[in-house]
Amino acid sequence: FAQQNYKEPRDPTGKIACANCHLAGKEIDVRLPQEVLPDTIFKATIEIPAKYNKRYQPVADGSKATMNCGAIAIMPQGWKLAPKDRLPKALKKEMKGLAWAPYSKEKPNIVVAGPVPGERYETMTLPILSPDPNTSKDIDFGKELFYFGGNRGRGQVYPEGNQSNNNQFFAKETGTITAVDGLKVSIQKEDGSTFEQEVLPGAQIVVEAGEQVKKDDPITTNPNVGGFGQAEKEVVLQDMNRVYAYCAISFSIFLSQLSFVLKKKQFEKVQLAEGF
Repeated sequence: FAQQNYKEPRDPTGKIACANCHLAGKEIDVRLPQEVLPDTIFKATIEIPAKYNKRYQPVADGSKATMNCGAIAIMPQGWKLAPKDRLPKALKKEMKGLAWAPYSKEKPNIVVAGPVPGERYETMTLPILSPDPNTSKDIDFGKELFYFGGNRGRGQVYPEGNQSNNNQFFAKETGTITAVDGLKVSIQKEDGSTFEQEVLPGAQIVVEAGEQVKKDDPITTNPNVGGFGQAEKEVVLQDMNRVYAYCAISFSIFLSQLSFVLKKKQFEKVQLAEGF
């Protein structure tokens, strides 16, 4: 849905578009190396934890099913999904057949995966190819920001704005419950008129005839067991010339300190020999 409705998946406030439909918040964990070299393949590990084998969500007809999960990675310009022909065998095995795809033709630095079975892909592996500033004038060495989003389960709102059945429903009027007929709840208002409220299949109605309710009181359980989470990580695109320079400076400092210590020891021996 996000790919169809949002040209930019991350808005200026930092919120990723998936959060507009998946309203519940659930944490994700992302692991990346602190620094990488140019034109190098490395992996990002995205964990989307949940009790997939125990918790079930309602599907469109109200029946229960296992949760799927999905993820999005927003990388800096120039960074992209590693090509398949360059993937090491160990990394291919770790991916477990997971397919990542560009968010759009215009955004190869943004990739998505899913929905896929959550029990198998609770931990997702994303292979990333770092750019080479030596061949790309628009790329610089230094620190870069990566943004990740991970979701488990169905959303609460469709892009058109209407609710899904993966929601808890609340009384729209204050009054007395007069009848519960299937998915319809009848509420007699204070003026004597009757208001009929229909809920969607999936949640369990928790009110009975004769109960008093106020507007916005819950009348069903909350069937949602999923949620969406975001994470932000930093990676340094390292220049080997800087590493060599650092090593050279460190070695020169070591030599100067060593020579100072040796000179001091020599001076102390001279003083002892002269009787000082």
